[in-house]
Amino acid sequence: MAGRKLALDDIADARAYEREREAFRAHVIELKKRRRVGVGPIVTLVFENRDTVRFQIQEMARVERILTDEGIQAELDVYNPLVPEPGTLAATLFVELTTKDELQEWLPKLVGIERAVQLRLGDGSVVTCEPEAAHEKQLTRDEVTASVHYVFFRLDPAQVDAFAAGDVALEVAHPAYAHSTPLPPATVEELLTDLR
Repeated sequence: MAGRKLALDDIADARAYEREREAFRAHVIELKKRRRVGVGPIVTLVFENRDTVRFQIQEMARVERILTDEGIQAELDVYNPLVPEPGTLAATLFVELTTKDELQEWLPKLVGIERAVQLRLGDGSVVTCEPEAAHEKQLTRDEVTASVHYVFFRLDPAQVDAFAAGDVALEVAHPAYAHSTPLPPATVEELLTDLR
């Protein structure tokens, strides 16, 4: 299932989605508990998979009343890159700031953060993220960063084995923001479903 992109038939129409929404939403909330990792006080990554991406598309269609195949396909085109292929982790990186003053202080300081996140594996190797190309093209500025980025970690088979062995840390190695968080065993186990 990992790596299989979403198609039009995977997105329920409005009435069908309303019938499943409560249960599906509860499922995705539980999933995100294992897939959400805070790194320091203001950065969070949510590791995406097929279900989290489907939920995003379903909710966008619901809120924006997207009812046509063309409209749904446009959402699929935007979000399908976040369904990870084997050997890859896909994440949404959030710079979580709540006030205008915080935004004005931090977003200029954090330019380039979408290239400064890394996985430090138990064997000492480091896998640095890369931004999603289309999103980066729209958002990258020299003087200020966005508060949301889409990033990928691409692991070779030896790195996947090192990841599976545990002792993995998620790090932000940015000059203005250097923090590290060990991945809990439940998160490592969950993310292995994407990598394998």
